[in-house]
Amino acid sequence: MTRPRRTALLVLVAVLVVAVIVLSTPLRTLVFGPALGPASIVVSGNIEAHQSVLGFTDVEAPITYLPFDEGEEVKTGTVLARVDDRLYRQQVQMDLAALGTAREQVAVDQSSLAAARKTVASDQLDLTQKQRDLARDAALTKPGFVSRQTYDLAVTAAGQSAAVLARDEALVKVAVDNVSLAEANLKTAQAKVALDRVTLSYTTLRAPFSGVLAIREAELGEVAGPGVAIFTLDDLGHVWLRAYVNEQDLGRVRLGEPVTVTTDTYPGHIYHGRIGFIASQAEFTPKTVETHAERVTLVYRIRIDIDNPNHELLPGMPADASIALLPAGK
Repeated sequence: MTRPRRTALLVLVAVLVVAVIVLSTPLRTLVFGPALGPASIVVSGNIEAHQSVLGFTDVEAPITYLPFDEGEEVKTGTVLARVDDRLYRQQVQMDLAALGTAREQVAVDQSSLAAARKTVASDQLDLTQKQRDLARDAALTKPGFVSRQTYDLAVTAAGQSAAVLARDEALVKVAVDNVSLAEANLKTAQAKVALDRVTLSYTTLRAPFSGVLAIREAELGEVAGPGVAIFTLDDLGHVWLRAYVNEQDLGRVRLGEPVTVTTDTYPGHIYHGRIGFIASQAEFTPKTVETHAERVTLVYRIRIDIDNPNHELLPGMPADASIALLPAGK
């Protein structure tokens, strides 16, 4: 080998060695700065929605009205089912009659109280007159114008009038207590009717929010009661994606950050969402999500709220979300 060619070969080897040294981790960091992580991550999960199991409360009777089936959309307040309400309507009528009686009793007791008070007023006038007669007879007895017997009769009459007044005043107190008791019974009867009407309203099952009937668990004629499910209602207007973020990426994810979501069901269609929840504690990757090797990795659960105006995203549907990561250290 000639000297020029040998020199060129040595120069090439030297360049390669320098390149390897420079690109090694410590020197690369020193020369070029720390390596930048990925600009975004993709997480996978399944669509979830708020579900409410609907049934009748505090009533037990056969179902007489059940117009909807699974998969139908309903609005808030839509009547989903009714049960036989004849027994509950009869109870309302019975308690309304009792309420009327309670009102009449209050009126009677108030009239008795008014009469008792008028009697007391009359007794007071009579006592006043008897006391005047007694005072006059006492003044006329000393000079002999009125006999002792007449004076004694005046004393007796005044005493009797006072006793009658005391008795009638006691009767007024009794009448006041009777009115208070009757008014208390009236309030009890009113509360009973109000409770009956609430119970009667429970014989009609209405949709608490707009959504899709995911499951129908009853049929016409079946006896419905507390704890018996009739429908499962999904709120498709508020769906989310449950996903997990690795511990090393958690510091680059923020609450409220916009996210794009895609599904295999609607390829090419992008749904917009935002991070609505980030768990405060780490957990192992769920068994149903990753392999055993990856399950030993600590992850943090997040919830991605997704706009779903057309109700295209359904519970259980797999989806992927792309999350833009913030620069490291921000």
